[in-house]
Parts: sequence; C-alpha cells; structure tokens
Amino acid sequence: MTMTEEPKENAVAKTVDKAQYLVCVVLVLVGAFLIYDAITLEAGFAKVDPVGPKQFPIAIGVILIVLAVILALAIPRGSVGEADAGEDVDPTIPGDWRTVGLLVALFVGLILLVNPLGWVITGALFFAGAATILGSRHYIRNIAIGTLLALASFYGFYSGLGIPLPAGILDGIL
Repeated sequence: MTMTEEPKENAVAKTVDKAQYLVCVVLVLVGAFLIYDAITLEAGFAKVDPVGPKQFPIAIGVILIVLAVILALAIPRGSVGEADAGEDVDPTIPGDWRTVGLLVALFVGLILLVNPLGWVITGALFFAGAATILGSRHYIRNIAIGTLLALASFYGFYSGLGIPLPAGILDGIL
C-alpha cells in the first residue's frame, strides 16, 4: 500500500513582495529628513508659540519611521494589500513605466520652468501635459482647463492666502 499526499486546497502560498522594502527605505529617508530638518529649524517669528514649529515635523518623521519598521516586519510574513473588489486591475501585470517616466519628466520640467515662465503658464502646461499623458485626447480642453486651474490657484494663493507664486514673464500683467 502506497501513500500519496494530496495537495491541500486551503493552503495559502506566502509570497514576499520584496519591492515593498523600497517603500520602507523611502519612508525612513523621508522621516529622517523631516526630523533633521525640524531639529535644524530656527524658531523665527514663532518664538512665542509654546509648541513651536519643530514638534509637528518631528512627530510626522517619527511616525513615518515607525510605519516603515511595521511594514518591514509585515513583508516577510507575506502581508500583501488586499485588492479592491471593484477595481478592474490585475496586480500581476507590471507597471507602465513609460507613463511614470513621462510624468516624472513633466514634474522636473515644472520645477525648472516655474520661475522663468511663471506659475500660470507652467501650471497650464503641466495640467495639459499630465492629462494628455494619462490618456485625454482633448488637447484644447486640457489647456483651457489647465489655464483656469492655474489662474484660480495663482489668485487663490496670492489673494486668499497672501502667498505670492512666481508670475514669470507675465509679471505686471497678472
């Protein structure tokens, strides 16, 4: 009589997603940067504030580091995020790195051009570019909506919050 083992139907295969360790590293780096930056922060106008401007970034930095440690402990145990039932996404398909690369290039362009061109122009181009990269083919509408959003945020920051955004080549017109 020979005994054969049948595979267990209820056995769950543990998979370790090692890419999640990159998230842990980023969380620790951002948390450490927040703590360092808060410690070296000068009080300035907030000297009379009993809490001061240092406590909030320090607390956020500590929370990020604690979350990174918790995630690092959960990863080898096979802890994987549960897929949303309503999502039509297959988590086994690799990411669209072309789209990610184009969006990163768009962000870099925004950073480089916001001072010389100003927020309104770069904001409009940024919105139109992001909408196009993400699949919208209504180019004129993208630019129009981007221009409206950029103007609204420009005046919202300037008039509403008192924070001037760079006007760039439109200085004197806006």
